[in-house]
Amino acid sequence: MSNDYYNNKVQEIAPQYLSLSFEQVHGNWAHYLPAILDKPHATILDVGAGVGRDVSHIANLLAKRNQEDNQCRVYAVEPALQMLQKGQNTTQGQNVHWLQDSLPALDKTTRLEISFDLILLSAVWMHIPVSQRSRSLRKLANLLKPGGKIVVSLKFGMTAQEQHERKMFDISVEEVEALAQNLGLFSKLESQNKKDQLGREDVYWQTLVLQMPDDGTGAFPFIRHVAINDGKSATHKLALLRVLLRIADGHAGAVLRREPSANGDRVILPLGLVALYWIHQYKDLIDHHGLFQTPNKSPNMGFMKDNGWNQLTHRTSADFRIGNLFVGADAKALYRALSASAQNIKKMPCKYITLTNSDTRVFEVDAKTVRAKDSLFLDLDSLTKWGEFSLPETTWLALNRYACWIEPVLVSEWVKTMASYQGNQDFSSSDKQHLLYQALEWEEPKRSTTGVRQRFDTLASTQQMHCVWSAKTLKRKYDIDHSMPFSRWPNNDLWNLVPSDSQINNNKRDKLPSEKTLNAAKERMQHWWASAWLNENNLNQKQRFFAEANIALPGLSAQNDSIDDLFEALLLQRGRLKGMQQLSEW
Repeated sequence: MSNDYYNNKVQEIAPQYLSLSFEQVHGNWAHYLPAILDKPHATILDVGAGVGRDVSHIANLLAKRNQEDNQCRVYAVEPALQMLQKGQNTTQGQNVHWLQDSLPALDKTTRLEISFDLILLSAVWMHIPVSQRSRSLRKLANLLKPGGKIVVSLKFGMTAQEQHERKMFDISVEEVEALAQNLGLFSKLESQNKKDQLGREDVYWQTLVLQMPDDGTGAFPFIRHVAINDGKSATHKLALLRVLLRIADGHAGAVLRREPSANGDRVILPLGLVALYWIHQYKDLIDHHGLFQTPNKSPNMGFMKDNGWNQLTHRTSADFRIGNLFVGADAKALYRALSASAQNIKKMPCKYITLTNSDTRVFEVDAKTVRAKDSLFLDLDSLTKWGEFSLPETTWLALNRYACWIEPVLVSEWVKTMASYQGNQDFSSSDKQHLLYQALEWEEPKRSTTGVRQRFDTLASTQQMHCVWSAKTLKRKYDIDHSMPFSRWPNNDLWNLVPSDSQINNNKRDKLPSEKTLNAAKERMQHWWASAWLNENNLNQKQRFFAEANIALPGLSAQNDSIDDLFEALLLQRGRLKGMQQLSEW
C-alpha cells in the first residue's frame, strides 16, 4: 500500500470517505452485525480503517445497545500515519483502539493475543501484492474466532494511473475464494456488482463474507491446527484426518456406538474401516505415482510389508471399497495389509496427535490380532474384527458437517508437505505442484449405471417396469437416477440407483428429493430394491446391497437386512444433506 500517497492526500480523501454513510457502503452485509454485537465479549477489527468512518459507526451501535455486561471491543488498524491520526479524531471519545500496523504481518495486532468475531477489510485487498495475498489471508484467518467472519470489499475498474499512484493490483473474486478455501474458510456471502457510491462511472464493487466454520465446540480449530500448524515428520497426521473426514462424510452408518468419557462423548468406529481407507488413499500415491511420504529418500513406510502391501501392487485404490470381495492370495495379503496399517495408525499419528499444549491423545486405538484367511468381504462386520478406533464426538461432528471446507485445507497442506521432501524434489517448483494435487484426488465411486441398466433390462424382459418417481411405465427410453444427487454426495451404491422416466430425471437433475416426494415413492422404490437385488437366488448381490447401505446411511446396524429400516435411514440422510448443504429440493 502506498502510505505516502494517503498521507499526502489525507485532507482531500478524508471528506470523500466521510461523505458516505456506513449503510451506503456496507449495506449488503450489515445484516450480520446485530448478532455479532449482541455477543457480550465480541471483538471487531477493521484492517485499513482509514479515517475511521466504519469503526465510528460500529462503536455508535455498541453505545446505543448500552448493555452493562457487553464488553465488546473495536480495533482499528491503519498503516498510513496521517490517516490514522485523522481516524483517531473521527472516533474521539468512542470505544475504538487504534494501531499503526499493516498486512501481511500485522505484528502489533497479533501481539494483542486477541481473536476476532469480525474482521473488516474494506477497499484494502487491491493494495496487497499477489505474492503477499496468501500470507495475508492466512494471518487474518489465524486471528478469527470459530464462526468468525472476514468481510472483504473488492474494487474493480481501476485505471492504470490510479493503480500506479496508489500501488493497486488486479484482483478477482475467484482468487480470494480459492485462497480462503485452502485455509478452511467458506464463502458465506458473495454480493452482486455494486456501483461506486462516489459516482465514478467505471468503478464497481463486490463484497465477500468469509467465515470460519464453528460447531460450537472448538473442534474445527483443533482440526485446522493439526492440518496447518502441527509438525509433520511424515504425512501420517494428514492421512489420518483425511481418512476420518471421508468416513464421516460418506459413511454415517460406520459409527458402532457412542461412549461417554470425562471430556465428552466419543465416537467408536471399526478400526478395519480406518485401515481400509488408509490403504485406499496411500495406494496410488505410492505404487502408481511413486511419491515419497517421508522426508528421507526411502520409499518404504511402516505399513508396507512384504507379505501384505507388496503382494497387492497389481491392485488400485478403487479396489479397496465397501462391498468388494477378495479371495485367495489377495485376501490373505489384504488381511495382513489391514493389520499392518492398523498398527501403523496406532503407533504414528494416534500417538503424536495431542490436544494443544497437552500430552493428551485425541484418538485412541484398541487393536486386535486377526488371522489371515482366503476370503474377505469388505463390510462393517468384517472390518470390526481389527478392533476399534475412538475419537471425540465433537471432532466427528466437525468432520461430518464441514467436510467440503476441511478437505481442501488437508490436500493443500499435504501438497506442501510432499513438495518439501527430498524424494519429491522434481515436484518442488510451484509449476509442478498441480501434479501433486492430481495425485491426491480421492478415488471417488465411478458414476456408472451400466450394471444397474443390465439388471433393469433383464427384469424388463419378463415384467413391466415403472418409474420410481412417477409410476410411469418404462419401456425403451429410461434413465437410472441417483436418488441422492451424485454431484452433491458421490454415492454409486446399488440402493441409491433407481429407474426413472427420462423426462422426470431431467427435471430432477441434481436436486434433492423432498421428504414428501421420497415418501410418495417409497413403495415403488422398495419394490425395485427387492426385485433387482434381494432375490434369494443371488446372495452375493444381496450381501453387497446391504453392506453398502448399512455403512453409508445413518442408524443402521451391520446386520440390518430390512428395506423398511433402510428407507427410514434414507429419509435421515436426505435430511442431513439438506441441513449440511442447503440443497434445492424437488
